Amino acid sequence: MFCTLNTHKVDMDKLLGGQIGLEDFIFAHVKGQRKEVEVFKSEDALGLTITDNGAGYAFIKRIKEGSVIDHIHLISVGDMIEAINGQSLLGCRHYEVARLLKELPRGRTFTLKLTEPRKAFDMISQRSAGGRPGSGPQLGTGRGTLRLRSRGPATVEDL
Repeated sequence: MFCTLNTHKVDMDKLLGGQIGLEDFIFAHVKGQRKEVEVFKSEDALGLTITDNGAGYAFIKRIKEGSVIDHIHLISVGDMIEAINGQSLLGCRHYEVARLLKELPRGRTFTLKLTEPRKAFDMISQRSAGGRPGSGPQLGTGRGTLRLRSRGPATVEDL
């Protein structure tokens, strides 16, 4: 769906653009679960900022706090907008999608067909405290970041 630079999180401010450095990491966000959401347009502005990846996919970049969309917890930043009221938006640029949403009449319900990005590492659960104390080498708190660099040794940085 889209790529982010130097973060595995769905951070639309870190979308991959034209500038990639030698030390940068690229994270690909692939299609996850599809969802269909009914939205009642009670205000002229829905509170969405939309972007696109230049390849025909429009995404929710930001959701304004307290807005119509903010009250619908099924809709999240990073969701790809596939259709509005059954009209496919694949191949549309962000400004075309924004125009269609703005033109929807106030006081009516419309349907958004969305695809969320697959959650990274959602199949891994937290560690349990079932280990025996004092067994094995002392490993520290487990709260750190492993930095792998193209030049120089790998290091563990405390959070």
